Amino acid sequence: MERMEEDQPPAFVGGLLDLLGAGSPELRRLPVALLSREQKATELAQLVELEAKLAAYKAELVLGLADDSPDDLDPTPGTPGAQRGSWAPDPELPGVSEFFTAELAVVLDCGRRSASLLAQRAWVYRESLPATWAALAAGQLDEARAKVLVDVLQHTDPAVARQVESQLIGEASSCTTHTLRKRAVAALLAVDADAVDARRREAERQADVRVHPSPREGMSTLTADLPAPVAAACFDLVDQLAVLLKKDGDERPIGQLRATVLADLVQRPWDDTRPPVTAHLQLAATLSALAGGSGEAGEVNGLPIAIGQLRELLARLDALGVRTPAGGSVTLALTDDVGALRATTTLDRLRRLAQRGCPTHQSAGCGCAVLDRPAEVDGYAPSAAQQTFVHTRDRTCRFPGCGQRVGWADADHVVPHAHGGATDCANLCCLCRSHHRLKTFARGWHFQMTSDGVLTVTTPSGITRTTRPPGTRPPPAEPPPPLPELEPDDEPPPF
Repeated sequence: MERMEEDQPPAFVGGLLDLLGAGSPELRRLPVALLSREQKATELAQLVELEAKLAAYKAELVLGLADDSPDDLDPTPGTPGAQRGSWAPDPELPGVSEFFTAELAVVLDCGRRSASLLAQRAWVYRESLPATWAALAAGQLDEARAKVLVDVLQHTDPAVARQVESQLIGEASSCTTHTLRKRAVAALLAVDADAVDARRREAERQADVRVHPSPREGMSTLTADLPAPVAAACFDLVDQLAVLLKKDGDERPIGQLRATVLADLVQRPWDDTRPPVTAHLQLAATLSALAGGSGEAGEVNGLPIAIGQLRELLARLDALGVRTPAGGSVTLALTDDVGALRATTTLDRLRRLAQRGCPTHQSAGCGCAVLDRPAEVDGYAPSAAQQTFVHTRDRTCRFPGCGQRVGWADADHVVPHAHGGATDCANLCCLCRSHHRLKTFARGWHFQMTSDGVLTVTTPSGITRTTRPPGTRPPPAEPPPPLPELEPDDEPPPF
């Protein structure tokens, strides 16, 4: 057999490159309307098997990408950017860069927590549950049941995990996820009770309070991760107080009363013995919406609400003569026609500008700009006006998929100041501390931003994502190209 030339790639490498360049994979689709009931059921069962195989393949790809991301280039202890203190990120995968899950989140276009859970699950498959991974790859075990085994066994020693796995893997596919979890926990308790306590402690350590936009108009959902007995006690208290209100004649639905009770217990409007918590609101709406000429939605603190609610809020603040609440603040955001932020101001400053008019022409109708985004500053630290503008424009960490609120974000120079980047709003964007560290110390990342705040992030693996400031609308889609005209000699299709 002839020896292959050193500069000639093996045939299988060329084939792989052809497959990778083939574009999006095609999904085999059957004509559902033509299938019998039995055929549809069979096809669904086959899809479940395919989903399991794809989950195993995804885990293999994630681990391969992790193996390509060693931690030998991460900041070492005692050097600038090294992990330290309570804000240090958790070690997620041994020997893998701390910035890997951020890259995986961008690749998968998901949040970092989702990417972290996927990476940890793949790691557990390889290190602790090889039989589960093999059953998944063969389509013999669905991903939901595999996740149950990972969740229960990930905090125990790999040898113990495999011992429990061997007891359960044969019957796992025939159990409900609830039953499988119970049996897995019981089997783990029999050999490693400390691992169950470790799972509980890890769950408590990851606890948080979160707010999410609700699908219901103008509503949001507040959630809290609590130990089960504490959560049950909290709900019981809220429910009892709501029932008392109902017995006193309140005609609102019991669910609404529970929500009202919970809000009052948290905010305690009757308690004047504690320092007040001030309100800081950002109001954004088009002038036509405020004047009643448009139904376009406005926003309060970045959460979309109907314009009717915004008008009601403005009325409460003495709208059209809006007043700042005592001890609080109101920031007005002025945008252009496509939603890009042009200026921020306070009510007092707006009133002063309105009274003073143009300083050059002393005319209210001269057309001179009296409000615009803050000017560039010479030093490294952004001015207070720049901080307000950038935080109002971005509202959250601008890293793709993050969403950490601006209260925990830094105004970062996209082009580093040390490399000639200006301290200007066109070169500043909000990044949470984790993604600020990534941008500063992780190798192979590229950040670029346009003057109106559109941020493009490229990972070391070449995946690019773009984020826009929340209020900025994307450019309109280009119209499709016109159909070619038929030449006189061309025959029209035989319709």
